[in-house]
Amino acid sequence: MTDTVQRNLNFPEWPQYDDAEKTGLMRALEQGQWWRIGGQEVELFEEEFAAYHGAPHALAVTSGTHALELALQVMGVGPGTEVIVPAFTFISSSQAAQRLGAVAVPVDVDPATYCIDVRATEAAITDRTRAIMPVHMAGVVADMDALEKLSADSGVGLLQDAAHAHGAEWRGRRVGDLGSVAAFSFQNGKLMTAGEGGAVTFPEAEQYELAFLRHSCGRPRTDRSYLHRTSGSNFRMNEFSASVLRAQLARLDSQIETREQRWPLLAELLSGIPGVEPQGGDARCTRNPHYMAMFRIPGITEERRNAVVDALIERGLPAFAAFRAVYRTAAFWEMAAPQEGVEDIARRCPHSEALTRDCVWLHHRTLLGTEEQMHAIADVVADVLGRS
Repeated sequence: MTDTVQRNLNFPEWPQYDDAEKTGLMRALEQGQWWRIGGQEVELFEEEFAAYHGAPHALAVTSGTHALELALQVMGVGPGTEVIVPAFTFISSSQAAQRLGAVAVPVDVDPATYCIDVRATEAAITDRTRAIMPVHMAGVVADMDALEKLSADSGVGLLQDAAHAHGAEWRGRRVGDLGSVAAFSFQNGKLMTAGEGGAVTFPEAEQYELAFLRHSCGRPRTDRSYLHRTSGSNFRMNEFSASVLRAQLARLDSQIETREQRWPLLAELLSGIPGVEPQGGDARCTRNPHYMAMFRIPGITEERRNAVVDALIERGLPAFAAFRAVYRTAAFWEMAAPQEGVEDIARRCPHSEALTRDCVWLHHRTLLGTEEQMHAIADVVADVLGRS
């Protein structure tokens, strides 16, 4: 079986590109302006990205981490405030708040979808809470119905971490059309990429204008006198990245369509392997772009899970150990940390603890493969688990 399976694991490469990216790069080069002030690629990309996601405004920035940081700053997050984040997420979700001097408050996630637990979120709100940051894990949109109600009832703003959710929909609406700020990433592994980059979508023009100032060192677009109106930094995207992202956006729909066709088959096959539980979904998430193919091996130790990942890689699968709970990293405790200790948080986050130990994910390029390759993936996972 090993030889047969191995022949079937020639997945599409990532990133993908064609003449559209090459044409865009030459267009940016030849326009003679390589930064957004004076060029047109960034502005055109922002218009296209906003329209695609149903958002009134979009601002392109240097990274997904900067997108989160900028969005939080616009929402009034700073020293002495708190931001509620899922414990199971990439470290940028918490560090974006901590770099602003705010305390990131980790809460547990749903054991099926891996998205933020709404009841745990509600219990964590204090008079210092300025933002709730749901992460649409691997493309599964968090429970936005409950979160929007919680936000309205509590007066605490929502920031969607949509780094995994380009093109995702909740009840038929794109994440930019849900009435809250959303932050995206274009890092090399994301669903559309320029190597690095990010974007923030805003429902309100006032938020967008403040974000523009802060992402451009506090300067208005037409400033010639260095009249910096507010504090900020240089988070501006360059014209070359924007030209590539315009091409990436144009092919996103077809890639999402393929992944949505492949995931139900792969999930069914994985479910048939003893001890394997694929990530669950939510019927209200009417479009899942599937940033990752995630599954759990409940009861496995972290050490054995890591050995399984190594074995999957050796067999040709682009496999990864899942995120470590943010409070289980040294980085979390270097800046504005909660008063409680690691084990205190861990007791509140049993599902995040389990996911840290037992979750595995496969790169989304696997879901761009053939139906035959979905069977090959399941065969490899079953064989590796049977041998470990």
